[in-house]
Formats: sequence, structure tokens, C-alpha cells
Amino acid sequence: MSIEFSFLVNKFEINKMTVKEYMIQVGQQARAASRELARASTQDKNAALIAMANALDLARPQLLAENAKDLENGKNNGLDAALLDRLALTEARIDGMIEGLRQVAGLLDPVGEITDMAYRPSGIQIGKMRVPLGVVGIIYESRPNVTIDAASLCLKSGNATILRGGSEAYYSNQAIAKAVVEGLKVAGLPEHAVQVINTTDRAAVGELITMPDYVDVIVPRGGKGLIERISNDARVPVIKHLDGNCHTYIDDEADIEKAIKIAVNAKTRRYGVCNAMESLLVHKDVAQTVLPQLADIYAEKGVELVGCEATQALLSNVGAATEEDWYTEFMGPKLSIKIVDGMDAAIEHINKYGSHHSDAIVSQNYSKTRIFMTEVDSSSVMVNASTAFADGFEYGLGAEIGISTDKIHARGPVGLNGLTSQKYVVLGDGHTRDN
Repeated sequence: MSIEFSFLVNKFEINKMTVKEYMIQVGQQARAASRELARASTQDKNAALIAMANALDLARPQLLAENAKDLENGKNNGLDAALLDRLALTEARIDGMIEGLRQVAGLLDPVGEITDMAYRPSGIQIGKMRVPLGVVGIIYESRPNVTIDAASLCLKSGNATILRGGSEAYYSNQAIAKAVVEGLKVAGLPEHAVQVINTTDRAAVGELITMPDYVDVIVPRGGKGLIERISNDARVPVIKHLDGNCHTYIDDEADIEKAIKIAVNAKTRRYGVCNAMESLLVHKDVAQTVLPQLADIYAEKGVELVGCEATQALLSNVGAATEEDWYTEFMGPKLSIKIVDGMDAAIEHINKYGSHHSDAIVSQNYSKTRIFMTEVDSSSVMVNASTAFADGFEYGLGAEIGISTDKIHARGPVGLNGLTSQKYVVLGDGHTRDN
């Protein structure tokens, strides 16, 4: 059966089934595939990843054509520029997906790794073995490259995955799914190891997050409303971050040239991403030096500025920041600015208003940066670097399945290790316990 025909069959089956019946079928297929993947060799998993990369490369015209349908629908449905940017596939972004697949293939396979082996007084050896989680359900919006990131990381870590992309990227995701299925078949791995949900019915999400018999963990990627809904309604453990309200603090002992470069990059590199800076905190002793220069650059780039009273007194064309602004992930060309008395005030502000995602300090004082790293309660803390680096690809993970601001199991960009767990292994040689 050709890939194209199998997708037509899936669509026909969905029309005959209820969404609940369809999702149960998907879950059963994923559970069965997860058992096969758990014993798959690293060689076979890598072969599938390389085959996926080759299939994507050959499918460029189809990917761009299908993405054009999504972009046209998005424009007709009133998606703003930031969301359209997240949705768009370009030659460069396809290159990035292909490179991501090849990088993941080159990463060490964590599955089966045994660590912390130690002898006990009884003579037995105790250690920990890294194992897949099982079936990972991923719910995401807009960015079709997430389909490849998620598929590659779940596959390499031995997990089956169920992917439910946003309806705005439906055609793009289905086109990418064909390359994924082709790669799995080339390597002789079960084609249901990666399943892209083939319906835009929102009821599918409700079913996916309430199937603990078939799904071991859910990873939501999208807006705060989506993630809050999933966190509240899920009967399956969730790895999540609600939003990316990231901060940069410019200290009185900062290198001003570096501070300006970092503050510009953190905000304007891309607006619609979770690692973009949303609030800038500046020490009062350098505010008069650094803020006018930054304000000119932000004005050129069309960034709307709101700020505290001290910021408004220093800069023209700055609106008053509301209490809500300090909490807000703008996801667009808007920035809140606050002038603070010192690093302690900056840390207090970040821990109160931030989302525990990624926050940065710019300072040449080593002692201050150590305190900042210790006391800022975020999953990533940067020193003299842009928050834009909070990304699995940049962290050497090959790709990421999401960024977790939780403190249990996985925190920060979730790569291969974050998609595995550990179990104890006990080695003996006829040992028995007498007491």
C-alpha cells in the first residue's frame, strides 16, 4: 500500500468512526509500536532518522506547496504576522529540520545505559538503567517543524509518539508525516511508531489526554490557554511550561556594548517564540547610558515600549506599564522596561512576575552572576548571553520536544534524556536474602 493511499484510508476510517473510537485505535497502535521500539537497535533507529531526512529533502516541493495552503488559510482566518511566521516553512527551515534529524541520529542513544553501579554488603550490585517512557502524546500549535523535532527525539529515545498539530498547520503536518512514515518503513520499524492525528476535530485532544492505558506522558506546546486546559483536564502526566515571560537584567557593572547587543537580540531575533525577552530590567546607575541607545534601536525595529515611571521620565514615547504587563508574554513587538535599584530588586521582580522559563544577567562581576544563577528560579539562567539560546538545538540536544518549567522529572529543554526514565537493576550470582 502506498503512503498516499494509506492516508486516504485513514481519512475514510475516521469518517466511519467516532473520534473516540479513532483515538483508541491510535492509542492501541502506539502501545504496540512502543514495545517494538523499546528493543530496537540504535542502528535501526538511526537508519530511520537518516531515511526521514532523505525523504524530507526529496519532498521539498510538496512541503512548500502544502504549507502554502496553510499560510493562505491562516491569512484568510486573520492570523497575525507572528503566528504566520511560526507557521511558515522556507527552504532554510526545511534545511533545519533535515539537519535536526541528522544531528539526533548522531547523538548517543541513552536507552539501555546503566549508571551508578555499586556493590552492596550482601554482594549484589545495584545500578540504574535508562529506559523509554513508552508512548508520548504531543499537542502543539502552528510550527510544523515541531512534527520532525518530536518524531526524531521520541524515536531515538525508544518512545512511540502520537502527534496532534494545530489545525492551522494541517496540510504541512500531513506532508511531513509522509516522510516520517517512509523513513520508518525503510528501517523496518513499525509505521505506527509515529502517528500524526488525521483529524482537526478538537475532541481528539480531549481523548488523547485522558487515555492513561495507552499514553504515558503528554507534552503540550502552544499558547497559555491550551496548556492550562490540558494541565487541568489531563489524566496523563504532563511536561509543560505555561508561557515564556523571559527577562534580561542589565547590571551597573555590565559591559554596555555587550548589554545592548544582548537586549536587542533577545527581543527582536524572533517575536513569536517562547525564549524572546518580554521584560528588560536596568540598574538605575546605567539606565541613562543604556536605555536611550536601546530605545532608538527598538524604535527602528517597530517595538512598542511600556515602562515604569522612571523609564517614562527618561524616555519619550514610552507608555505606562500596567501590573498585567509585567506578567505578560507579548509574543510580538512589545517590551516592558523597569529601572531597578540593584540586582536584588531584579531577582525579586523576576521571581515574582516571570514564568520560570529563561532569564539573563549582563554583568562583569563574577560574584553577582553566581548569586543571580543561584537565586533566579528559572529552568535556564544566562550570564552575558541572550535568552534566545534557550533552545534544545543550541544546547546540543539535536532538537527539543519542548521546554519544561516543572521541577519534577525534566526541566528546561527536553531532549533525549528527558524522554527517558530510569529503573533499578540488581545483579547477583545466586544471591538470596536471609533476614
